[in-house]
Amino acid sequence: MSVVVRPARPDDAALIFALVRELAEYEKLLGDVDATEASLSRALFSAEPRVFCDIAEWDGEPCGFALWFMNFSSFRGRHGIYLEDLFVRPSHRGCGIGKALLVNLAKRCVEKGWTRFEWSVLDWNAPSIAFYKSLGAAILDEWKICRVTGDALKTLAARG
Repeated sequence: MSVVVRPARPDDAALIFALVRELAEYEKLLGDVDATEASLSRALFSAEPRVFCDIAEWDGEPCGFALWFMNFSSFRGRHGIYLEDLFVRPSHRGCGIGKALLVNLAKRCVEKGWTRFEWSVLDWNAPSIAFYKSLGAAILDEWKICRVTGDALKTLAARG
């Protein structure tokens, strides 16, 4: 048996939504999910998508995904990839599927001449942190994520 990584197709919308919910449940954030199958489908498969998804299959069975978009470094003057979500179903962990998804995105960066490949990891997720470090990822402790959402986003938008 081996893993195959392929670009998501429009008929994968229900699968992607299910995987997003499984990831949210794993991260104890299921209550934060207000995406729908339709909203994910519109974002991923519109005429000019700004977000992309790769599906991992093990022996033909969908078992994980990587959802990503392009970022840009003004210092480097080139694009890169920001990995929004990476998830492998628990029944398939330890088979090299997460690594295959990450390698696929790293290859895309190298082939396109893009400058970097970035993502975030929850500070409590020690197994993932160890896995990412084993692949050469640097954990940037000096950088903090800033986020404005919900009522705070509306308040900020209303400022004159």
